This record gives sequence, C-alpha cells and structure tokens, in this order.
Amino acid sequence: MSVRMRHTRGHTGNRRSHHALAAPRLSLCGKCGEGHLRHTMCGNCGTYRGREVVDVLAQVNRKASRAKAKAHELGKEEKKEEQSEKSSAGKVSPEASGKK
Repeated sequence: MSVRMRHTRGHTGNRRSHHALAAPRLSLCGKCGEGHLRHTMCGNCGTYRGREVVDVLAQVNRKASRAKAKAHELGKEEKKEEQSEKSSAGKVSPEASGKK
C-alpha cells in the first residue's frame, strides 16, 4: 500500500478559498424600482428594458380565480363527506349498542 499525502488545515483552506458563493447582482427596475436579476424581466411589474413583457396583473387575477375555484370544489367535497358522516352517525351498529 502506498502512503497517502498529508491533509493539513492550510492546504484545505487554500482549496476551499474558491468555494465562496457570490451574491447575485441586482439591477433596479426603471418602472417600479424593485431589484431584479440582470437581463431578466422584473418579477414585480413584468417589464424588461422599458417594455411590458408579461401582464402580471392578469396572472395574479387568474391565480386567485383558480384558487377560489379549487377552494369551492374542496368545500363541496367536504360538505358531501359531512353529510355522509351525519347519515352514518344516525345508524348504530349492533356491536356499539351492546346487542349480539
């Protein structure tokens, strides 16, 4: 077997000195003033280089309507489950009543 090289703290530190993460460089949006990644549209107002690329307000409205529809569907399902529980709660099984 071969003898391995030493593993000193200094060599480990020198190697790890290049592992640091750089903070993302943000630019300010000309329309709303929010920070955004360079060469990327602003996530707050949906503009890129002064032009509106994405209608953010429409996306927010669509997302809210979808969430409302989903909540409405879940509400209907919960009501059905409650009704089935109420109907089954009225019926008592022979084991629960103590009769055999």
